[in-house]
Amino acid sequence: INTWVGLLRDPAIVRTTVLRPHLGNVLTGYMNHIVKVRWEDVWDQDHPYSALIEASWDDDEEYNEWLGNLRSKSSQLFRSIGNTEPEIAVTIIHSKICALLNAHCNGEPRDQLNPENNELTMKSTACLQFEGATQPLDNILHGLPSWSVDGGNYDEKRNRIRSIIRPMLSELASVIVSWNPSDVWLKFRRTTLLEALKHYWKHEPSTLPTGVDSLLLYLSAKDNPPKERLSQDVIGLRKKSGVSLVAVSKIVPNLLVPWLSPLSERAKTLLASGGLSPINEMHLYEFLSCVATAVENPLDRSSFVADVLANSIRLLESPRIQNAIQSTETLLSFMGVTQAAINPSCVTDHEFVKKVTGDFSAMFSSLNQLLSVGKRCHEAAKKRPNGGLPVQNLSPVIDDSVALNFPDEGPISINELAINDPFVPLWPKLLPTILQVLDITLRLWHPEFQATLLRDNVQRYVLAISDDEAYLATKQECSVGGVFGKGGTAGSIISGTDRRDLNLTPRWSGWFNELRNNCFQLLGLLCSQRVLYAPEISPLFPRLVSVVTNSMHLRSMEHRHFTQYLKQYIEIMMLSCPTSLYQSHLTAILGPVFEHLQLRFQYSWGPILGTGALSAESTKPLFSANSAEGARLANSDVETWLVAYYARGGLFVGDLDSVTAEAMADKARIEITRTFSDMIQSVLALKGGWALVLANKAKEEAAKRNDPLKSASGPKSRLSENGPTNADGTKRTLVQLHLDARKLLRIDKLCHFLLLENEQIAGYLVLTLIQCLEYPDAYTCRRCTRIVHRVLEAVAWVDRYTELLGYRLFSVAVKAIITEPKWMVGIEWDMINIIRDIYGRMVLGQYFVPGGQGPGLQMTRDPSNPMHFEQTKVVHKPLQGGGILLSPSDFPRRLLMEIGMSQGGIVEIEKNLVENRAAKEQKDTFRDVLRVAADRTKGQNGILERAGEEESLLHQNTRKPEVTALPEKLVTLSQEKRREEKDAVADASDGPWHGNLF
Repeated sequence: INTWVGLLRDPAIVRTTVLRPHLGNVLTGYMNHIVKVRWEDVWDQDHPYSALIEASWDDDEEYNEWLGNLRSKSSQLFRSIGNTEPEIAVTIIHSKICALLNAHCNGEPRDQLNPENNELTMKSTACLQFEGATQPLDNILHGLPSWSVDGGNYDEKRNRIRSIIRPMLSELASVIVSWNPSDVWLKFRRTTLLEALKHYWKHEPSTLPTGVDSLLLYLSAKDNPPKERLSQDVIGLRKKSGVSLVAVSKIVPNLLVPWLSPLSERAKTLLASGGLSPINEMHLYEFLSCVATAVENPLDRSSFVADVLANSIRLLESPRIQNAIQSTETLLSFMGVTQAAINPSCVTDHEFVKKVTGDFSAMFSSLNQLLSVGKRCHEAAKKRPNGGLPVQNLSPVIDDSVALNFPDEGPISINELAINDPFVPLWPKLLPTILQVLDITLRLWHPEFQATLLRDNVQRYVLAISDDEAYLATKQECSVGGVFGKGGTAGSIISGTDRRDLNLTPRWSGWFNELRNNCFQLLGLLCSQRVLYAPEISPLFPRLVSVVTNSMHLRSMEHRHFTQYLKQYIEIMMLSCPTSLYQSHLTAILGPVFEHLQLRFQYSWGPILGTGALSAESTKPLFSANSAEGARLANSDVETWLVAYYARGGLFVGDLDSVTAEAMADKARIEITRTFSDMIQSVLALKGGWALVLANKAKEEAAKRNDPLKSASGPKSRLSENGPTNADGTKRTLVQLHLDARKLLRIDKLCHFLLLENEQIAGYLVLTLIQCLEYPDAYTCRRCTRIVHRVLEAVAWVDRYTELLGYRLFSVAVKAIITEPKWMVGIEWDMINIIRDIYGRMVLGQYFVPGGQGPGLQMTRDPSNPMHFEQTKVVHKPLQGGGILLSPSDFPRRLLMEIGMSQGGIVEIEKNLVENRAAKEQKDTFRDVLRVAADRTKGQNGILERAGEEESLLHQNTRKPEVTALPEKLVTLSQEKRREEKDAVADASDGPWHGNLF
């Protein structure tokens, strides 16, 4: 399949007819292969190829993994064939769908039925066949070239092909839309086929209203016969219908605008019926908001979105909800927590559980609908002709004079922002409520509340992790059936009880997670829509700062909470803030956040490194059995509580088994550290969208150096033959050029702001990065080495940084190499490159291209002062190499003497480093020096395991290269793992009932 995809992506081959005779068979063959085999037929030898299938795969798990990979690769194949030979592709898919409807439209042969209602199941033959046809239909329609379906005038050949294709597509759409199955699973499959038609409806929407009406009808589907509680099959159908509605509305919103009024009335009728689940209501709101964004008049757009969300806003402003969010105490009462202390049995009382669940669902659904609609409006705004920029006319040329003076790089009023985004006028009304909900939710984790809640045998589970979070820590494969499946973690936090039971206790933890994360995401949306920086929001800004930087809020958040805080709010705020507002909007927030992070990391990793007051045993989370100890610590002084609290990541895991609990604690500690490193990489343009901007710029500059005529585009391919492309192969537009110009400005200004304009932000940020190089997590360490290079490029020339970089950073890097920790195997060269970068910039007067790459670029001595170097011409341009320290520092030299080097030895290696400036030569020089020091520390392994000589980079030259022969039969790691698991299960089943008790 890789070969066929590769051939179809080659424009030289596609322009010929060499593939045409084979594509029909290829398409038919792969369409047949992606139909799922029912494994029961293989077991029972009913499948015609049972012997071949059993020889190819050990079990259904291995087959399903293979099928998933095949389907993933088939998507590109189907799309490519549809794009290259639309006539062949449409003829085959038309024939396939029509044949399936003729053979299985009523579920024939009606096998694998549900004994309760005699309906089809997902394993029925008809359902499997329709499932296998959905992906080819979607990808072929998506891949069709526009000329094959639109109304344009083309050459004779294209017009002929179009005249053949369009009647078949019209018939195909008609038969799918008119198909009206009665079985729930056939309705589900019809929904997927309707969703695939969205690519056709872009060009011919005659059947669109009927198709959308069918999806709206399925939102209120019921069981046959009706049940008091909906079956999982019907719930799945409703969810899929909602998802399909949103997917269709995102592709063809402009075509649905003429029916906006009747669609709105239909939606109001569905909402008034009271039979929709919260997620269906959310899908309905998203559907309407997507259509509303296509309305041309900005005032009409904003008015319609406000009308769509009127019920949600009205509920949040109602006295019932406003009273519930007055304080943390009132919220606890609203959620039924306070009542549980007085009467523990109330958490299982049917009427009380129903009331509390309904109240919370109403409040959370309203917040979630705001978030969903806001995101859809923001996505639609970015697709407008101006790319969502608050500038109506984009100039076709961007020169340096324009790039330094963007009129929109500053505060923009809500009225101007609303021209693109109809959601933004709602923010002044919404923000006070969102901040209040976040404030009282975060306050619940303050030590005074923890001290009270952890003492109560029921209330304490408010602070626990959820069953779903425990499941994510177990690294289970999807085949176990999720949190409620075999091997899942349902009922593990509160033994024997899960959120499906008529019990409030296991629901609380998930509810508070949803509230907190929803508020963080709404604040992230506030930033990405640029409303945070609008003048109308300035009266609310002090309140926002007081909530998001409250010292006890920052201190009391668990690691899992803080991870979401960084991902969903802080990172988005830094990336979206206009350059002129860094001082006014970022300083007050980033200063306390970075200061707190440094302390949190220090206390969290201290027990692991053996540098804190607590032992590694303290990293175990809090259990139900010792929750009273957690309450006692929360009642002690704050500093004592924080040390123990961060050591366990703040986790309370209830009755969870110790193995999963410890995995959960490790995951929380590692994830927050990785999130921090990823966030800093993003804002320093080392990954993500900003890094793509730099990659595009580098590509253009390289092309100009080689051939000015090629500066606008790369090599011709199926991806790039229609115009200029990005470095990642995607198409580049005028809008993106304007967006990239603004991002380039922010890349430069934000780096300068973070490292040179505020001592609190810069100091704690760099100190935390230095600490991260010591933490035993290769992912974090490798990324922090990249960040440290950017820091050196930006500030190595600043005297205030000399001690921090020349001694603290240099000592951490040297220690990491000479102690040879086992976890660092594979990233030693990255760390040695840090040592080289520091020594070159701060001692030798050498600078490097970004990332510490390439040979050292030597600066000459200052003629007027031989003790100083001349500064580089790019000292204020870290993206071009940055600067050096004019007066050589003795800090790195002093450290080399501390690890055993003589003064003469230092002079000798500096001479070598100046004479041999190639990257490999310099890194080898440092490796040789550090090997001697490492040999002196043998036997001083410390708390972390030391790498052996077979693994150590420092001793590579002492090992003999050995290439072992491959086995005759190649066995992958996953296959070996499965066999071991099967053997273990077999051994356990053959053993005595008491297992390994003795």
